[in-house]
Amino acid sequence: MKRVFIGLLLVLTVSSIVTAQRQQETVPPTPAAPAASPAKPRDDQTISIDVNLVNILFTVADRKGKFVTNLKKEDFKVFEDERAQTITNFSSESNLPLTIALLVDTSGSIRDKLRFEEEAAIEFFYSTLQRGKDKALVISFDSGVDLLQDFTDDAEKLADKIRRIRAGGGTSLYDAIYLAVNQKLAGQNGRRIVILITDGDDNSSRISMTETLEAAQQNVVTIYAISTNSTAFFGSKEQERGDKTLKRLSEETGGKAFFPLKVQDLASSFLDIHDELRSQYQIGYRPTNAKLDGTFRRIRVDIGDKRYKARARSGYYMPKTAATSQK
Repeated sequence: MKRVFIGLLLVLTVSSIVTAQRQQETVPPTPAAPAASPAKPRDDQTISIDVNLVNILFTVADRKGKFVTNLKKEDFKVFEDERAQTITNFSSESNLPLTIALLVDTSGSIRDKLRFEEEAAIEFFYSTLQRGKDKALVISFDSGVDLLQDFTDDAEKLADKIRRIRAGGGTSLYDAIYLAVNQKLAGQNGRRIVILITDGDDNSSRISMTETLEAAQQNVVTIYAISTNSTAFFGSKEQERGDKTLKRLSEETGGKAFFPLKVQDLASSFLDIHDELRSQYQIGYRPTNAKLDGTFRRIRVDIGDKRYKARARSGYYMPKTAATSQK
């Protein structure tokens, strides 16, 4: 396995460089804040910003969790920092290009579950990836982070590398997400997705939860998490902590955390992710607060029919002007 991220992980141990990186990240990357076509909505990201227009991808489900795909523009209201916004663009998106990073926990704690993880992930790629349109990569993580397969639309290549995964030592969950987002997904076309297979119990990362979420928000990445915690250990503090971590990572970025009752049920969680990625809406609006101040803006999508609930990321980072950045 190629330890392609080790050099960067060593750099992250120097606090001054971590601080510098975070300061640079306050300005969203070019793909998340294109300014070339302010009148044209982007349709390939969860949230894209062209300074004047904010686009949001989201899903709607009923109380039983079934996706609802037949709603109209007038069924929705959008709020930014609790201020109502005027919806200018609306569409139902069922076939957006996908750019997926699969992150597989190979720490010693999941050794007995690894075979089920591999089989479920392989089946997901075969059923989801569309050649010439979607692409995916595979990263494994324990005490280090390994890029096993770079971006490809070939499910067979992905499957071959997944089958070679072996269990290792500790769990650098936050490091793995942070590096995948900043080094691989940033700047990619399509809807940018991280899929985690892990117990969520990070014990060796140098990056924090806060830094991880900031990176995902600034690079417009949605996280889906599948917990490998077993129901055989009810009440375990490690299990509870891990599941809370996965839930927060997912909810803050507009994704979802799945908690299968048995590891054999991992495949059904992947199927749910597949269905969700093909059952979405997109709304565009021009924020009433147009100040380019680099702040985080919280968003909320409401539905008139209270039987349904929308799920979107918690917000986005407004770009900064050069003048604002120098203050």
